[in-house]
Amino acid sequence: MHILLIHQVFLTAEQAGGTRHYEFARHCVENGHQVTVVTSDVDYLTAKQIEGPRDECIDAIRVRRAHMISRIHRSFVWRIIAFLSFMLSSVAVALKADEIDIVMGTSPPLFQVASAWVVARIRRKPLLVEIRDLWPDFAIDMGVLKNPVLIWLARRLERFLYGRADHILVNSPAYRDYLLERGLPAERISFIPNGVDPAMFDPADNGRAIREEFGIEGKFVAVYTGAIGPANDIPTLVRAAEHLQGDDDIRLLIVGDGKARPEVERLIAAKGLTNVILTGPRPKSQMQQVLGAADVCVATLLPIPMFAMTYPNKIFDYLAAGRPIVLGIDGVVREVVEDANAGVFARPGDDAAIAEAIAGLKADPRAANEMGLRGRQYVTRYFNRRQHAAEFLTLVVLLAERADG
Repeated sequence: MHILLIHQVFLTAEQAGGTRHYEFARHCVENGHQVTVVTSDVDYLTAKQIEGPRDECIDAIRVRRAHMISRIHRSFVWRIIAFLSFMLSSVAVALKADEIDIVMGTSPPLFQVASAWVVARIRRKPLLVEIRDLWPDFAIDMGVLKNPVLIWLARRLERFLYGRADHILVNSPAYRDYLLERGLPAERISFIPNGVDPAMFDPADNGRAIREEFGIEGKFVAVYTGAIGPANDIPTLVRAAEHLQGDDDIRLLIVGDGKARPEVERLIAAKGLTNVILTGPRPKSQMQQVLGAADVCVATLLPIPMFAMTYPNKIFDYLAAGRPIVLGIDGVVREVVEDANAGVFARPGDDAAIAEAIAGLKADPRAANEMGLRGRQYVTRYFNRRQHAAEFLTLVVLLAERADG
């Protein structure tokens, strides 16, 4: 079987960010199947062109790069233009792929699902649509998408594509409920959550190299990893660090990059904070060491209703690393952390509550350690990506066979 995936931000373990699709694809090729990925030639975090071959094999996965305008961080309008450029170029690249059995498009952005639909129609193959975030709802909730005409068009596109998918895959249980409420039949929806390969992390790792690199040996370290974008609410973390400035034993390590990084740097400078360190992005292959350096891990999102529906990737990495979590996100992922008894919830957007939670875990290292161990056991049992990859392969084989039959 040959699977074609259109995903403009396809990342491997040697890049910074989530590797769900790389791990799924690797499992497929290890079991004798072919996977071709059509991705963009722009790094989403830095908005820089990616150097290197436009057609290569990475761990037996065929990766083809389609052109995308690189001005994704200049404005919302430029971001849409960039997404549209990839939508068009990805179709041209995808149609050059060898004989395929199924086409998969993943959203956001929704435009690449449109690309997958076009390719599936032309090649007369089944279309699997994956929903990782709800677009345009997130953009509307954040106030990024305000024009009523554009909102109407976006919702029409959403309904059109979801209605024409042969099957829909979601990574959060709340997204399944969202689709059911809009009349999609349950038999056309599958749920494979975000998760983690526990083997990528070692709770015994003390992150010595990272601590030495940033001069934080002997400190109590709170670590945030991931995008530094408008949705991630990093300014609240910075304000939490301001509350903790009086304790010279605490450091906040922000590991990542993104559109909002200059704003965060200005805020840190304006407040004169010496307890916050911006490291820049690190590849997934280094996350064991990065999280090994953590005494506690922190996650935040803006306090808007739609974000209560998400399963952020970083939470599962934190759990696998065996570190307690300070969670500034409400909703379904809060249920995960509380079911695991692996962290402390702080109201989203409440910098004082986040600071208090960090200080509380520092004051009770035994409780913090026990939270981390419980989290590791929980994620290994319930959110193991190896099992998820097997479920994904079973799904795509079934859909391809059903189409052939």
